Amino acid sequence: MILYDFTCAEGHVFEAGLASSGSPAPTCRCGAESRRRPSRVNTTGASAGTPREQMPRSWRSVAGGHPDAVAYWHREASRRQKLEERHPELAGDRRPVLAHEGIFAGRPLRAGDDVAAAIAEVRGAAGAGGAGAVDASAPDFPPVSRPAAARPTVPVTTPPRPTVPRPTAPVRSTRGTPS
Repeated sequence: MILYDFTCAEGHVFEAGLASSGSPAPTCRCGAESRRRPSRVNTTGASAGTPREQMPRSWRSVAGGHPDAVAYWHREASRRQKLEERHPELAGDRRPVLAHEGIFAGRPLRAGDDVAAAIAEVRGAAGAGGAGAVDASAPDFPPVSRPAAARPTVPVTTPPRPTVPRPTAPVRSTRGTPS
């Protein structure tokens, strides 16, 4: 059964259930011919809420622990958790990120990923000229070499810092003094 909105020549608006979209339009209660009309689309209240990535992660970001702010974000997190339980596709990948820089800038390495396969995948994308590609023939860690003139010949030592005594203010006692 599919619900459709109808209107008749007299201006009455009503809903009726049809077996299929090709079924003839029903007659109105007044007996006039009716025709299908576009249904309203409800655009309010369809929010998925605040994503986990935008929720506060520290005490400072919850207004310094203000009870109302903590209660609000607790409700938001509970709503999001229930929503993700009903719709797992909204949860995303919740595994911790192990590496996100260098060759893993385009696709982070996460806990449980096969490291060798992930590196091979990145290098395969590099050979195909993918986005964020690196030169597959380049070694992982190129050797660092300095010109001979830049190499220090004498060990460099830092002289010790002199200790300077700090002046101290006399401590005044408040005991036994009349107020």
